[in-house]
Amino acid sequence: MPQLFMRTLLMVPLLALAVWHSTLAAAPLQVVTEELPPYNMTANGQVTGMSTEVVQAVLARLGLQVPIQVMPWARAYDVAQHQSDVLIYSIARTPQREKLFQWVGSIAPSRWYLYSASSRPIELNDLNDAKRYQVATVNQDAGEQYLVAHGFALGQALQSSTRYELDYQKLKRGHVDLWISNELNANYIVRELGDDPAKEITPALALPELGGKDGLYMAFSPQTSAEWVERFRKALRQVREDGTYDAIARKWL
Repeated sequence: MPQLFMRTLLMVPLLALAVWHSTLAAAPLQVVTEELPPYNMTANGQVTGMSTEVVQAVLARLGLQVPIQVMPWARAYDVAQHQSDVLIYSIARTPQREKLFQWVGSIAPSRWYLYSASSRPIELNDLNDAKRYQVATVNQDAGEQYLVAHGFALGQALQSSTRYELDYQKLKRGHVDLWISNELNANYIVRELGDDPAKEITPALALPELGGKDGLYMAFSPQTSAEWVERFRKALRQVREDGTYDAIARKWL
């Protein structure tokens, strides 16, 4: 009888773990992102990039196979705010967004600048100086939200588009004076379009407040259960601790 009781006690946590894994695997998790190379991008029909590989490593650690949906940023941002069980990446953790999402953790470095074309360099002493110019932005991304929060008006100083490469093309052709962008993304786009970043774009003003010390994040929609969020936080910590994250960073950076 005591042996039967002990075996039953041992079975309880195992059954609980099996039920949790079954529930987690069956949950209708969505993972959404945008085209933001080299962090997240589509190549040969597959979603790849530094941030993507970190997210995939976390999913693998949890035993999950979830397709990643790539869409315009404004749509991904809306889905991640208003639907349950949605994971979004790579997202800047700004004061404006702090209470809109459940933050899992940092997955990639990020530094933001206002760029001018090297052929038409602009010197800015501070952000207010930029209000005299036309600035290319992407709809609802962190850069656009940051500038709007600092008094820039959409359709006046800010010229919004849906894709980052369109912003560079506007700058190159002289349709705008400045381009707000993440450094890695800006350099990647310029190279992909056959140009040399060192010759084509010049940082006019660094925006350290926007980039933050932790860079880009993965985050859950506010309707997602706290258990989901904590499991992903734990898996991300493990990916960092076991060297997986460092290997991915070396590959891409």
